[in-house]
Amino acid sequence: MITVRRADSLGQAHSGALTLRCHFAFADYQDPQYQHEGTLRAINTGSIPPDSSYSLGPETNVDVLTWLRAGSLQTRVEGFSPDAIQPGGLHLVSTGAGVRTMAWQAGPEGADFIQFWLLPDTEGGAPAQETRAAFPMLEDGGFRIIASGFPEDDPEAMDIIDDGSPVTLSARSRLLHAQIPAGEGAAYQTTQGRDLHILVVSGAITISGMALACSDGAMLTQTSHVVVMATQDAIVILTDVAS
Repeated sequence: MITVRRADSLGQAHSGALTLRCHFAFADYQDPQYQHEGTLRAINTGSIPPDSSYSLGPETNVDVLTWLRAGSLQTRVEGFSPDAIQPGGLHLVSTGAGVRTMAWQAGPEGADFIQFWLLPDTEGGAPAQETRAAFPMLEDGGFRIIASGFPEDDPEAMDIIDDGSPVTLSARSRLLHAQIPAGEGAAYQTTQGRDLHILVVSGAITISGMALACSDGAMLTQTSHVVVMATQDAIVILTDVAS
């Protein structure tokens, strides 16, 4: 089953002067039709004005992934050193038993970002933070895993983290990225009974003959396989979660 959420139907949540576009209910945007899907709690997009910030907290038992589309961000998370995110980079806060404050400060050019909220398999535990620079594209233009709670997805056996290794999630979930040239496709195979969410970051695609444009989202429930075809040069982010 495929459920498409068009960009012009997304909800809006507010945090100070910042307006978020929400694929699921979040903060002051409440919609009984779009509560969450499996362990995928939220997908929000936003733009932070130059030299302004976006703050959250307190939060417990959630992984907050921030993928930067454009601009620059400086992170400020309670208990951790500040970190910088550049375009294409990814920042993770696993809140565990609790983080009182999280903030993202935009640079002089502002920042366009997408946040994914994922629920953990087990509640509690120590909070954690990880950051990656932009991930290299795969040579075949397919999906690259950029965040995962599956140990077999991490190619690093040593303590030194390589920029190409995924950040570590608190659940057996994945976040994947693909940059697909027009006329080409990317396929993804997972285990049976998963929920897959496709977000079109830029360009245009088709899934099973259904057309999606920039900022559209599609939820594929109880599935194990998807093929994304690009009708324009496209950037796509896929979320794979337990139903």
